[in-house]
Amino acid sequence: MKTLTVDLPGREYDILIQRGLLDRAGEHIRAVCPRARRLFVVTDSTVGPLYSARQVSSLAAAGFETAVAAVPAGEESKNASQLSALWEEMMAFGLTRSDAVVALGGGVVGDLAGFAAATILRGVDFVQIPTTLLSQVDSSVGGKVAVDLDHGKNLAGAFWQPRLVLMDPDTLDTLPDKTFADGMAEVVKYGCIYDRDFFDFLTARPSRGELMDEIEHILYTCCDLKRKVVVEDERDTGARMLLNFGHTVGHAFEKAGNYETWTHGQAVAAGMCVAARLGVELGITPAEVPEQVTAAVAALGLPTRIDCGWNDIVEAIGLDKKSAGSRISFILLEELGRAAAVKMEKETVLRHLEAVYRQM
Repeated sequence: MKTLTVDLPGREYDILIQRGLLDRAGEHIRAVCPRARRLFVVTDSTVGPLYSARQVSSLAAAGFETAVAAVPAGEESKNASQLSALWEEMMAFGLTRSDAVVALGGGVVGDLAGFAAATILRGVDFVQIPTTLLSQVDSSVGGKVAVDLDHGKNLAGAFWQPRLVLMDPDTLDTLPDKTFADGMAEVVKYGCIYDRDFFDFLTARPSRGELMDEIEHILYTCCDLKRKVVVEDERDTGARMLLNFGHTVGHAFEKAGNYETWTHGQAVAAGMCVAARLGVELGITPAEVPEQVTAAVAALGLPTRIDCGWNDIVEAIGLDKKSAGSRISFILLEELGRAAAVKMEKETVLRHLEAVYRQM
């Protein structure tokens, strides 16, 4: 088993990575939630039929009473109405402040269940059991939990750290190729912003089979990088902003497609390609970097460009959480493997971004 500790004073938790871990979830959750009697498991309509029975069996063996709520799979479930429904189900189940919530699924389930845990009874413990590559390398670690609003993605939420993160790489075997590639966009992102050697390691293994042969190393590396950033900047006011490379424009792509046409990973992949070119336009990114990023993205079958209305991009810049007044911190690459949050006037960003986007 590979173990990482997110060392936040008073809110420490471990990330455990091991094949077959799903069947031993109960014993590990019992170790961090010794007083809990009830666990409320949130999953979705895709993951539930695959894994919830095994999960409930493991939890029951550890002495937990469980209830399972399966939301419809997809981003459309990450909304205030679904959140309210979960609150009511938790209360009907008899959840108390000494009990806990378990998120069994991908990023939507983790965000929704985590926000429910952060707010029900003014906050109860929760455990992340991510089952997609995207959620394992990114959303399950760091305590960002949220729902979407009509105005955009993740605009209502909280910082609520899990008590434990359990990653079973075997759950990735059931992912469709498109969903696996979706997660790889975030994996490539880590190489782009933090670790050139890791970027080269990934590009030398373009097939899913080659990547799965090294999956424990990939998960450990990504989670270790994110762990260090979260410990340094839990509230996303400094170094943690770098994790949003490709996300500002990526969120515009997602919203333009009503969160249905383009997945998060696809949108971020294309957003990284745009951001790399913007960096060159602004004289910050070396000229050869956009082609390197584009080649890595394309090799995974991810889009390097997405068409959307210019107004969608303008709106995304205006609503971006890295905004402060008329300025925005846009994440750009100083070189492959090193990123910076560059503060600029939004008008300046949009002027240069339009020039880049129209040329792609």
